[in-house]
Amino acid sequence: MMTEKKNSLNIILIIGVVLIASNLRAPITSIGPIVGIIAADTGFSNALTGLLTTLSLLSFAAFSFFIPKISFRYGIEYTLMAGLAVLTIGIILRSVNSIFTLFFGTIILGLAIAIGNVLLPSLIKREFPNNIGFMTGLYSVSMSIWAAIASGLSVPLVLSFGLGWRAALMCWAIPSVIAFVFFLPQMSSSNPLSRRTYSPSGYLWRSKLAWQITLFMGLQSLGFYSIISWLPEILYNQGLETNFAGWLLSYMQIVSIPLTFIVPLIAGRLSNQRVIVLIIFLFFLIGYFGLLYGSTFFLTLWITLIGIGQGASISLALLFMGLRTTNTQQSSELSGMAQSIGYLIAAGGPVFFGFLHDLTQSWTTTILILIATTIIQLIVGLGAGGNKKISIEEKAKVETI
Repeated sequence: MMTEKKNSLNIILIIGVVLIASNLRAPITSIGPIVGIIAADTGFSNALTGLLTTLSLLSFAAFSFFIPKISFRYGIEYTLMAGLAVLTIGIILRSVNSIFTLFFGTIILGLAIAIGNVLLPSLIKREFPNNIGFMTGLYSVSMSIWAAIASGLSVPLVLSFGLGWRAALMCWAIPSVIAFVFFLPQMSSSNPLSRRTYSPSGYLWRSKLAWQITLFMGLQSLGFYSIISWLPEILYNQGLETNFAGWLLSYMQIVSIPLTFIVPLIAGRLSNQRVIVLIIFLFFLIGYFGLLYGSTFFLTLWITLIGIGQGASISLALLFMGLRTTNTQQSSELSGMAQSIGYLIAAGGPVFFGFLHDLTQSWTTTILILIATTIIQLIVGLGAGGNKKISIEEKAKVETI
């Protein structure tokens, strides 16, 4: 009976993880295909419109560092539930007919998504220590699928269904409500980590390996959110229709899905992941050069390669947080560090590249910079992919409450 109950709880937990993951990108990727519509309606410049993505990333950066400490106090499950509630509020606020709530709601939903970003890797390490690769792939796939759906549906919701861009963005409160309701049963098993043995986290900031993982996370996020924000506009400038450009953005995320699941399964079985890091780099390099200099006849191929690189990169970055740590607390702290600094790196991309386009009226410089960042990503990724763990340099101690 106990085994059956545990198995059923695991199934419910797995579904809950998948549902939470479905909310970690969709509220943001739904913006990219309709930035032109938003800019036309509000009178925003490209740089200001890019701020709608950047504010979310700044929220990730600002709050990710503190989330592990909150979860130690209240438990991972309660913290995730609070995040889902705040996410729903943020999405609704963003959709209110006010410029202030548009930006304030974006900040709030960014805070909420940061909670899921940081805590899901540590929850997986705690509950599924022997299946980290599989579970990382599973929740990465959920993120990618719903990110693709959000990108593909944005323009049809606005134009075909006539909802307007504000109502279209509000639709993404529905998945967060569903995840909140479904995750409720997990409250009975919430166990604050602050009551367990833990080690001080300050040494992470002096760890070369921790910084390599952090930079790998940040650079792949920089590429992802910059492309998510501006690929439709890049394609539109090449002569594609807005609706088709939006679907190509969705397609790019769809083709990333198989690699998002497969890479953690393969990488988790390898002694090191450096070969995978190199392959990812080659996909990005060919895809970006093709997008910049290649024939538009092969446009789908270039976008396919970029999508594959993105899917493999994010799942590998998340997997590093489990493979390179020794316990749940360390995994949570590394996740907070990697996503705090990482998303701070990523945050400048959408606004900076929007500014560059306003300045140059071209996307060439943007793509060349993305190529340069993939070279740096290769270098730090080769370090992060080595067969080693972050050492615990200080003795563990117990915090009593």
